[in-house]
Order: sequence, then structure tokens, then C-alpha cells
Amino acid sequence: MPRFLPQIVKCDSVIQSVSGNRLSLLDIGDLPNITIRVPGRKSGAIRTTQLLAAPDGSDWLIAGSYFGGPKMPAWVFNVRAADEIEIVVHGEVSAAVPTELFEADRDAAWQTLRTVWPNFDLYEQRTDRRIPVFRLRPLT
Repeated sequence: MPRFLPQIVKCDSVIQSVSGNRLSLLDIGDLPNITIRVPGRKSGAIRTTQLLAAPDGSDWLIAGSYFGGPKMPAWVFNVRAADEIEIVVHGEVSAAVPTELFEADRDAAWQTLRTVWPNFDLYEQRTDRRIPVFRLRPLT
């Protein structure tokens, strides 16, 4: 994982706070991103996570890469347990159905994600786990 991850996360939190959650490091880097709002699978409390994402038609693709770290990001377990989540794209909130992708569907989605952020290849090399990929299909 990046050596400066804690500082990056802190900086991003400050930018989001100062901008009223309208701007993040991903926006500054001109990278497509979404915010997911998912009920915690145990607590039921809404968990909010901003993620690099790849548009795919009207859908969005996200990957549980955690920079290639050895552990699965917590949000992955919550998305797997949810029938429906909320996504925020450019300030617009909509409901979406998450689907975890496997085999050929996952491989095709992974290629799309790589076109947005080539470092996904590096993340894949850093970890022994299979990085999960999800398709988020907006309901509206």
C-alpha cells in the first residue's frame, strides 16, 4: 500500500469537508468517481465511501482494490450484503443495484477500470487476493 496513504486520506477528508463534499482529490485529479452509501451488514448504519469508478454506459464499475492491500475493504462486505445501495454522482443521488462480477464479465469490467486507472494493474500485482469488481446499475 502507498506509504503516504494516511496523509492522503486526511488531506482528502479536509478537502471534502471544506468543499461541503463537492470536491475530492479524485475530482482534482480529474478521475471519475462516485460515492456509495451502503447499510452496514451488521449495524444497519449507513456507511459512505468515495471510490474511483469507471462509467460503463449508464452503469458504474467499482473495484475493491484497497491499493492492492492484503485485506478486503470493509465496504465490499456491505455491498455484497445489500440488495440496493445509493450512489452519488456529481451531487445527484440515485438508488442502484450492485452486482458482483465473475469470470468473463469481471475480466471485461477490469479492462474498463484499467483504462480509467492503469494502476489497477499494480494493485493486482501487490496482492494475493482476487480484487472484487461490481457493476452498479442505477434504478432511475
